[in-house]
Parts: sequence; C-alpha cells; structure tokens
Amino acid sequence: MATLVVAEHNNASLADATAKTVTAAKALGGDIDILVAGKGAAAAAEAAGRIDGVRAVIHIEHDLLDKQMPEAMEATLVALMDGYDALMAPDTTTHKAYMPRVAAKLDTQQISSVTGIEDGTFERPIYAGNAVAYVTSDDPKKVVTVRTTAFAAAGEGGSASVETKATEIGDMGSEFVSEELTKSDRPELTGAKIVISGGRGMGSGENFSMIESIADKLGAAVGASRAAVDAGYVPNDYQVGQTGKAVAPELYIAVGISGAIQHLAGMKDSKVIAAINKDEEAPIFQVADYGLVADLFKALPELEAELEKVGY
Repeated sequence: MATLVVAEHNNASLADATAKTVTAAKALGGDIDILVAGKGAAAAAEAAGRIDGVRAVIHIEHDLLDKQMPEAMEATLVALMDGYDALMAPDTTTHKAYMPRVAAKLDTQQISSVTGIEDGTFERPIYAGNAVAYVTSDDPKKVVTVRTTAFAAAGEGGSASVETKATEIGDMGSEFVSEELTKSDRPELTGAKIVISGGRGMGSGENFSMIESIADKLGAAVGASRAAVDAGYVPNDYQVGQTGKAVAPELYIAVGISGAIQHLAGMKDSKVIAAINKDEEAPIFQVADYGLVADLFKALPELEAELEKVGY
C-alpha cells in the first residue's frame, strides 16, 4: 500500500493541513509520499520532508502550478498515480476543484470529507453532519479528501528525501487572471485556536467591528454565518459552515447566530462552544456548552470591558 498526499501550501510555506492529512494517510497503512506542486515551492518541499512518517517528497515546479489550477493539477497527478494505491488531499477549496477530475480520469469514486479511517473503512459526515456514513471501496485506487479538523497534525522529525521532477502540462483551455485576498493579521480561520463568529443578528457590516475588537484581544479569527455573508456584512471567506469552512478550535463563540444545521456542520466539532443570542429557543443553544440569552449589542461591550479588566 502506497499513498500520495498532496501538500497544502502557498509556495512559500507549508500549511498545517498537510501534516493532518499525513495522519489520516497513516491510518491506511503503508508508505506515504508527499507531492509539493507549485512555483518557487522549494522551502515548502523541504518542510514536507521533515514530517514524521513520510517516505519521500516529490517536488514539481511549473508556471501553471503556481495557483494549482485544476487542469494543471489533474494532469500532474494522473501521471504520478501508477505508483500509488491511494491519493489524499485536504478537503479545502483548492483541492476540491481538481480531485473529482482526477477520480474521473482514474475511473474511481471519490470519497469526500473523511473524518476517520479504520481497517480500510472511511467515516464521513452526511446530511449536514446529522448522520455519519461508513464507506468501503473495492476500487483499486482510492481518491480521498480529508476533513483536517478531525485529525491531529503529524509531528516533525522526519528526514524524507526530496526529489524534483518535471511534468508535462498541455493546453488547459483556461488561465489564471487574478485573485482578491482578504489581508488580516489575525489567525487563519481554519487553523485558529479561538474563533468568534457573527450572524444575521449583527445587523450590519459596521457592527462586526465589535466582534473584531474582541477577536484582536483574544488573538482569535473572525468568522460568520452564511446569512451574514449573503447579506454582505463580511467577505465570503469568513463563512463557516457546510458551504463555507469547517473549523474545530479550542473555543468557538457564536454571536447572533441562530444555529441552522448548515452552520453547525462547520463548527460543532469545536472543543468548547459559547453562544450569545437573544432568542432562548435558538438551535445554537442545543450544541453550546455555554449559552447567554442577551442582546448582543449590550453583551459584547460588557465582554470587551471584562477582558480589559483581566489584561487582554
């Protein structure tokens, strides 16, 4: 059994999701290699080689891999899969764009958003996390995306060799034009230890400044429900939920969020959940460890004042 893990990186550095995907790959058994595909990604490849349990790192450089365009990643991966029984990648937007294409080319069924692996059986949430499916596959090659919030990161201490290879990528029929990224000094949403999210109850984008102020004091990331994003209060990369980002921080604070199942699917694995909502019947209180029935416009300033008293 040999598994190829696709690294999550920004060319300059390796994301924590890579080490978590390696942990998932270890549950399959056998050898584990990591593919670092990008442009100017030598440092990320070296970091991948230090992950414990990795046999080798394949480093592929190409202009068309700079942004990991789906067509370019498909061509690269299909050419490598003769030597592997399984392909695994983090269940993030980048990898979701090309993994189905690879599965189709390999004539196999993709297994998505895996949260556990035991004895060749894959566990994955269905129905917005309200049920769990246990999936086995007889396909000779497995194509799997991993919900990394469900796995601990593999440690360092490895000394895998890094092999640089070339790849042939033909005419893709598309090109990268531009991207608009939200710049922030706060932690990245999916990797933050504390997340504070706002919902429709915030009333406007301007009111999110109250959440941002508390987040800055706690060193937290800022999230939002789909309702808040759809209303234009905050950018869509803030969205937590089934159609947004899945998070599992040490502490998740939900402010003005009713708790629709689509939102719960993206955050209910948080270690501690605290909720502030004026509606005592809000579904969010069914999953919250701590709940405060209050007007958020009164509760948030009081919370900030208390944080300042204790030195935040």
